[in-house]
Amino acid sequence: MFDNLRYDIQSIKERDPAARSSLEIYFLYSGLHAVRKYRIANWFYRHNMKFIARCISQRTRAKTGIEIHPGATIGKGLFIDHGSGVVIGETAEIGDNCTIYQGVTLGGTGKDHGKRHPTLGNNVMVGAGAKVLGPFKVGDNAKIAAGSVVLSEVPPNCTAVGSPARIVKRNGARVDCRQDMDQVHIPDPIAQEICKLNHRIEMLENQLKKENN
Repeated sequence: MFDNLRYDIQSIKERDPAARSSLEIYFLYSGLHAVRKYRIANWFYRHNMKFIARCISQRTRAKTGIEIHPGATIGKGLFIDHGSGVVIGETAEIGDNCTIYQGVTLGGTGKDHGKRHPTLGNNVMVGAGAKVLGPFKVGDNAKIAAGSVVLSEVPPNCTAVGSPARIVKRNGARVDCRQDMDQVHIPDPIAQEICKLNHRIEMLENQLKKENN
């Protein structure tokens, strides 16, 4: 765990130009605090002490505004920048050296069972406010633009933009949408709108519960 902590701190120093020292990161970065507590909660979760694990994760959410389910799988060097409003679901998987900004949700659509949340490969960047919903993979070195809603797989080395998200760059080159004329594998716009509405309802219900408490 100590080696993971040292690696996480060093990865933040390399990626955040505002970071001045390891001490500043350790004591003042809410994203690092949330990841540290997640690793403790995940140990309890894997040893079938799920109540303690959830207790740790909920206390961490109250302190940092970042909710990471203790059942999630997270690799080395995760940098949650700013972090407020980040939600990472139970079956989400995150590879090494990923960057997640504030307001990101790695969630489910409510339609799936078992594996319900996305898998991020290595070196993935998810921009502020993006929603990645469903049990699909976002490939290595992919980028998801701020505010995007991703409902299907993103290949490696691609950039996804929009709501619903579409691929605009592949291996550094812009994608010509006129060449992407697949008439079969077209996302269902009605299902996507229902998914977005369900997600909005869930957010409002959670907000009402907080206000009532």
